[in-house]
Amino acid sequence: MESKAILRGVKVSAQKARLVANVVRGMPVAEAIQTLNFMDKKSALIIRKLVESAIANAEVSGERSGESVDVDALQISTIFVDAGPTQIRFRPRAQGRATPIQKKSSHITVVLTTA
Repeated sequence: MESKAILRGVKVSAQKARLVANVVRGMPVAEAIQTLNFMDKKSALIIRKLVESAIANAEVSGERSGESVDVDALQISTIFVDAGPTQIRFRPRAQGRATPIQKKSSHITVVLTTA
């Protein structure tokens, strides 16, 4: 069985979120949540909530199809982070100049399968 959760437009750069995603890729769900709880990164909290959402999606789809889903048997089969839209803002600088500031966002996708 496969379940999926997608988060779009989260305000963290894709490069920073990929650091966390690479750590938990392929882990069992319980171990991944435990690891994400103790990581000191902004994207770790976001990805932990997304994994928990994918677990809830698996439970709901299992109930609808009449199957029993063992949450302990789920593992993260695929997790990837794509770059989202970048907002461009300008910051005033010396001598009347302006410097662009890029506010990046990303789209995060988590797919869980049974081991």
